[in-house]
Amino acid sequence: MSVSRSALINVMVRAAEKAARTLIRDFGEVEQLQVSKKGPADFVSAADLAAERTIRAELVKARPDFGLLMEESGKGGPADAKSRWIVDPLDGTTNFLHGVPHWAISIAAETDGMIVAGVIHDPINDELFWAERGQGAYVNSKRLRVSGRRHLDQALVATGMPFKGRKLAPNYLSELDLVMAETSGVRRFGSAALDLAYVAAGRYDAFWEYGLSPWDSAAGAILVTEAGGFISEVDGGANPIFGTSVLATNSELNRPIRDLIRRAGSPPAKTASV
Repeated sequence: MSVSRSALINVMVRAAEKAARTLIRDFGEVEQLQVSKKGPADFVSAADLAAERTIRAELVKARPDFGLLMEESGKGGPADAKSRWIVDPLDGTTNFLHGVPHWAISIAAETDGMIVAGVIHDPINDELFWAERGQGAYVNSKRLRVSGRRHLDQALVATGMPFKGRKLAPNYLSELDLVMAETSGVRRFGSAALDLAYVAAGRYDAFWEYGLSPWDSAAGAILVTEAGGFISEVDGGANPIFGTSVLATNSELNRPIRDLIRRAGSPPAKTASV
């Protein structure tokens, strides 16, 4: 089935697909990549930087009036722009550098503070996830819907675990312990963008993580909501893209997952003295 994509989505898709061609080439030669250290356990490859330059050039050519917020080069474009691109040229860099075929390109469009469109491209699996506000969410030409699972013991939940150089959220290990005990499984695959896309596709029933940046979650957020899901901060706050945490769920499990995570931060119940 052919699905019509808007001019805005097509701009994003062209930029992602052009960057993907060089990323796939470099992924095949991962051992020869020039790698520089940006921070503790946070590596930037030559491929990552080249992909961002490619995406930036394509987006600026198509929409010179848009601003930019990019993982490697930061903010750019006209200072008074009402719209901007939010870009992660390689989400899952650690996977990429270790030869693990689970990484993606993430591009979102923001207008007047609202995410209006998003593209997440997984070139290894030939999956292009895309969504536009009010138009639904898709993978390639297939319409996406979040899962319909209602019970925690049937739910498959994804998360992002802190690593060296990243602070552990105060109650994270307790949260992980509770979620593992109450659900059918927890997965940690190392790409927040794809985790969110998988919630939108009904592959995961929920996903939570702390300390993400806007380029990690912006495109995934609109995919989830356009697929009928919910996205918020872990504590229920309404700023998951620019806040301190992300919780994405299907339409049935938002409150049960939030309640489960909240229990991890509660003090143990007192027992009656005898």
